[in-house]
Amino acid sequence: MRSPRATRPRLKARVRPMRGLKRLRSVQTVSAGHALVQNIRRGHYELAADTDPQLRLAAAFTELAAAV
Repeated sequence: MRSPRATRPRLKARVRPMRGLKRLRSVQTVSAGHALVQNIRRGHYELAADTDPQLRLAAAFTELAAAV
């Protein structure tokens, strides 16, 4: 059986992603990013408009990276 000291780092690593969004600003950022990705996938922007719909998101991010 492992000692409590040996299991603590593994427990912390497991719990870290479950802390959730604690600030409204974080929720707004994640929500806006999710909406952007959905809109790109649906073809609402001129980004990667001539690309196959299944590859549209990757092509759009390539275009955005080149623009920035």
